[in-house]
Parts: sequence; structure tokens; C-alpha cells
Amino acid sequence: MAAFGRHAVRPSAHASSRAAARQRGAIAIWMLFMLAPLLMFGAFAVDVPRVFSAANELQNAADAAALTGAATLASGTSGPNWSGAATSATAAIPLNESDGTPLATGTVATGYWDLAASAPAILPPSTVALPPAATVVPAVQVTIARSASANGLIALLLGALLGMPTTTDHATAVAVVTSPSTIPAGALFPVVLDECVYNQYWNSATNQPVLDSSGKPYEFQIGNGQLYGSTCYAGQWTSFLTSFNNVPTVRELITSGNPSPISIGNDIWLQPGVKDTIYNSVPTNVTVLMPVVSQIYNKSYVPVVAFAAFHIDGSYGGSSKYIQGHFVGGFKIPTQASGIGPNFGGYVAPRLAY
Repeated sequence: MAAFGRHAVRPSAHASSRAAARQRGAIAIWMLFMLAPLLMFGAFAVDVPRVFSAANELQNAADAAALTGAATLASGTSGPNWSGAATSATAAIPLNESDGTPLATGTVATGYWDLAASAPAILPPSTVALPPAATVVPAVQVTIARSASANGLIALLLGALLGMPTTTDHATAVAVVTSPSTIPAGALFPVVLDECVYNQYWNSATNQPVLDSSGKPYEFQIGNGQLYGSTCYAGQWTSFLTSFNNVPTVRELITSGNPSPISIGNDIWLQPGVKDTIYNSVPTNVTVLMPVVSQIYNKSYVPVVAFAAFHIDGSYGGSSKYIQGHFVGGFKIPTQASGIGPNFGGYVAPRLAY
């Protein structure tokens, strides 16, 4: 009689195949669920940095165009050169690109910008009472966009898989020109001007010199005691922050300028009676920057109220002892002056305000 033993029950080949199929199906379903998040992470990893890069390039282009336009503002002969600034800014836009796309167009506006406003906006020149406040300064605003109608949309590499093949962006910049409140060492000529002379030879409405009948800025003399009006003497020598009254000191200051920075409100020394030999050391046919004070009648320290651009046409010693010249508008100060002060013809380099 045969004995019965235990035998292992093995799954059939058909059953094993069905189990493997179910496993593959589960993996496929899992992959389908994970595909969308994977695509989103991929789009984030690839497209977002690209959009940021394109945006930065747009901002750099707007900044550069606004600064280029602002550099032209001070070149006007009857106030800010609004049209020239707009033309310069517009011409600068195509010199840039964003995400490999050359930029062709942008929106340029010129006007005044209030540096002290909590929500500043470009103000058309006709809306600002002249002369404006010290914080209301000439400006150029440039906006550059990437859109369907301007410079083209920004293409996305993986965004198309999520139904967003392109995106838009824009950048705005505002550049201004200001007159300084602080002048660094070495930038000032040692002659102080009386503010009263500006009442006669400076047009505060246009921030330009008053013109004579020939269309040129009026000439006047500094240092010979000539009156302009009933009580206005044009100017006097200064030794800046120290009280010296000798030819060697003044001659050194003519060559090297103010030994230390000078700011509006600083007291500087009036120095009358310099000998006629000093006038031989004065350079001619050059534009210099001079401090302005409210009066020069007394031999004393007086506070600076502004800084002025003055062109020296001639210097005469002997019995005359005077410097002759005229005011200048739109003079770009070649050193790193700073702050915001009254506009008497000298400007610091354009800077971004927004």
C-alpha cells in the first residue's frame, strides 16, 4: 500500500504572470501620479531661474537706458534737455538683450521726480512750479517689457508641458540728476560768490544763466569792488575752513582746491585784500566750481548756501585786480560730489532713484 506524503503546492505559471502584470500596473499608476509633480519640479528647476535671469537683464537694460538719458538732461540751454534725454534713452534700449532676445522698444518718460515722496511718480515738466523744491529733480523713467506686443514673450522650456509655454515680465528704472550739497576735497576754486549776484545773472526758472542781447551769458567781475545793483559785490577770495590771508596760501588753493570736503552749512573764511600778483596764477578759459554764501561784506566766517559753476574768461592784476567770467548751466562736476542742494549750474553724475 502506497504511503501518502506532503507535497508543496506550487503556483501555476499563469498565476505568476498575472501577479507580475498587477505589479507592473501598480508601478505605471504610481508613475502617472508622480509625473505631474516631477514635471512641476522640472519646470521650477529649469524655467524659474531662466525667468529670473531674463528679468535681471530687463532691469539692467532699463537702468542703463535711464542713466544714459539722464546724462543728457543737464545739456539744455534753457532748462533740462527733455527731448535730448528721451532720444538718448530710447537709443540705448536696443543696445541690450534679455534671455538672448535683442530689445527693440521701451517706454520713455521725462519730467521731475520727488526724491522725498513716499510714492514718487514721474511728473511732466509743465506740472511743476519752477524753480522746484530741492528734492524735486529732473529725471528720466524707462520701462522695458517682454510681452506679445513688445520685445516678445519669454519662452519656457518645460512650461509648455503644463500649459504655460510663455510668460511676460517688465522692468522700470528712474535716473535723476541733482546738484550737490557736499563737495569733496580738491574740487573747489578759492573764490566765494555772493548769492545776490544770482538774482541778476541766473534764471532760477530754467536753471540757466541770464543771456545778454547777443544771446550769451552776462559777463561780470569778481574782486574789483564793482557793484551789481546797489549793494551786491560779486565775490571774494576764501581760504575755506581756515582763516589765512596771504598770497602763498591762496596760490596753493588755486592749484590744489579745498583741503577737506565742504558742505552746505559749513562756515568758510572771507579773505579780502589779496595782492595783485595772485591774479597771474588764476587759470583762464576753464569752468570751476565755487562756494556761494548769502553775503560777503564782512571779513568773517560765513555759511555756504550752494555751489556754483563759473567759467573764468580772464584774470587781471595790476591796478585792476579782478577775475572776469560768467555763470554756466549743466556743468557735470568731475568728482564724487554727493547730496542734494540748490541748482546753481553744477550737477553730480546721474544716479538711479528707482
